[in-house]
Amino acid sequence: MKKYVCDVCGYVYDPEVGDPDNNIPAGTAFEDLPDDWECPLCSVGKDEFSPAEE
Repeated sequence: MKKYVCDVCGYVYDPEVGDPDNNIPAGTAFEDLPDDWECPLCSVGKDEFSPAEE
């Protein structure tokens, strides 16, 4: 699964970790996040994320 980076603050969503603070379990692909999920650091939406460079 691919990591995604927030274009605003640089937070990296890692699907192997998920977002436990927001009840997103490990193993959740970025594409499977709820539409209303927001960056845990700066609160922008999923549309402000880009695939991370490998």
